[in-house]
Amino acid sequence: MAKLKLKIGFIGVGNMGEAIVGAIIKAGIFDSSMICVSDISDARLHVLGKKYGVKTMKDNFMLFSQSDIVLLAVKPQQIDQMLSQIAAQKNFKVPNRKLVISIAAGIPISKIENLLYAPLDKISAEKLPIIRVMPNTPALVLAGISGMSSNKFAGAEDIKTARKILEAMGKVIEFNEEDLDGVTALSGSGPAYVFYLVEAMVEGGIAVGLNREDAATLTLSTLSGSIKLMTEQNESPERLRKKVTSPGGTTEAAFMVMTSHRVKESIIKAIAAAARRSKELSS
Repeated sequence: MAKLKLKIGFIGVGNMGEAIVGAIIKAGIFDSSMICVSDISDARLHVLGKKYGVKTMKDNFMLFSQSDIVLLAVKPQQIDQMLSQIAAQKNFKVPNRKLVISIAAGIPISKIENLLYAPLDKISAEKLPIIRVMPNTPALVLAGISGMSSNKFAGAEDIKTARKILEAMGKVIEFNEEDLDGVTALSGSGPAYVFYLVEAMVEGGIAVGLNREDAATLTLSTLSGSIKLMTEQNESPERLRKKVTSPGGTTEAAFMVMTSHRVKESIIKAIAAAARRSKELSS
């Protein structure tokens, strides 16, 4: 994949920020010399600089000013203060086009616009397109999926650039912004649901007498094989589940327990709760 000859700056390099840094370097989208990161933690900056060879700094405004692409990867609760401090600088201006990509869960584009566009005239604001993204942590192994939505100033080239960054980490789907809360709940938080299932299956294996190593191997192989089967045979999960569930058999015995405890309904409610929380974060 061809490298982007642009400077990209990350404000915030927690787990997701680092996942993206690692993915775009691994995929060859950016040279490490073209990546700069800032974070409130000196320890994080030291780790990222040593691990990936990227530039580090503590000054968010300087990073913002020097970057062609700015990726906002701070916690949602920190967005207001961080962007307000950048926009409040006396020499805050946008002489050249600069793409802002936000992965802050639940933070709408309108809030970022209100904070960054307030001191700018219309011509300058048009040079500062904003794209909101909901990625997930499998991006670290280039197996992620991201939902993306752009504002009115984002042109075809901006969207192409954002897609190239995100596709380095996996798949990308464009959405209307109102759908991103659902994307956050399903795929953004989704890896944690899968890890939770793995935890439960491994503990279940141990409970019936298997050692932890064998239980983990059986669980992971079963999950990866099941996904491959569903993908390659192009059948619905419901149909494949019914093929495995013989009347009076072991699988049916397991599903009798799951059904009695309303496991499916609980998962659906959990995803709805995550979507509601995403909306709450935007208020």
